Amino acid sequence: MKTGFVGIVGRPNVGKSTLLNAVLGEKIAITTDKPQTTRNTIRGIYTHYGQGDNSRGEKDDDLQLVFIDTPGIHRPRNKLGEYMTEAAIGTFKEVDAIIFIVEDKLSAGPGDQYIVDLLDQITTPKILVINKIDKLEPDVFEEIYKEYDELGIFEDILGISAKEGTNVQDLIKCVAEFMEEGPMYFPEDMITENPERFIVSEIIREKILMYLQEEVPHGVAVEIERYKEEKDITRISAVIYCEKKSHKGMIIGKGGRKLKGIGKSAREEMEALLGTKVFLEMWVKVKENWRDSDIALSNFGYKD
Repeated sequence: MKTGFVGIVGRPNVGKSTLLNAVLGEKIAITTDKPQTTRNTIRGIYTHYGQGDNSRGEKDDDLQLVFIDTPGIHRPRNKLGEYMTEAAIGTFKEVDAIIFIVEDKLSAGPGDQYIVDLLDQITTPKILVINKIDKLEPDVFEEIYKEYDELGIFEDILGISAKEGTNVQDLIKCVAEFMEEGPMYFPEDMITENPERFIVSEIIREKILMYLQEEVPHGVAVEIERYKEEKDITRISAVIYCEKKSHKGMIIGKGGRKLKGIGKSAREEMEALLGTKVFLEMWVKVKENWRDSDIALSNFGYKD
């Protein structure tokens, strides 16, 4: 069996989490159209047993690939941002191959150039993925491809649409070429090592990102105070922390309607994930400037 670890890196909002979900065929990482949705590294486990020779007469290998979805690499504005960027860059040294996702030309801005400079310093095999090809004109795709190809630091370059699933299997095969025979790290039916408490907290945060305006969600953290599995129901109590009193009012909404909508949407997704009824309670509290507090970041699981 070929096994190994694969880092997924890139700027915020280029489709890293969408790609991870597409690889696994299940949603384990939250996705929104807002940048910096992912705050923690999330591991997705892809296990595939080969079915003998493929259509080209080649051996179809048994595979277990552990994909690590990382926060978007960006210029930090607070301690949370510093943690997120450090977590992403730290992944470079822990993996057997790196997928670098882009959606625009290198010359379009400094963000991708910063990542390229970091990648150029390591010897880990690197695969460039040009995402969102369903939205790119062919000539634009060719320009992006040529610009990155001329750098000479990528072992392969592929175009995909993570949202549509286009060429995702080709990417998996490409990654597999850089893996070696090794032990099976996780049981075959396991798709993530992140605990369910973490996943349900992320589901709540995703719904907040979707329901609220731009300035509010990034100052929000979710803490699961109770997670109790009973015979026919799972009882979950969560606290939503925000940085300003005005934000608390926005999260709750007039007559509590906004919070009820967030709760209803989160509960429905949790029930689909857990395969059981969910009783969800949520409260909103203010913790000013928590994103610059080492203690708060540690309590919320963002720092050791």
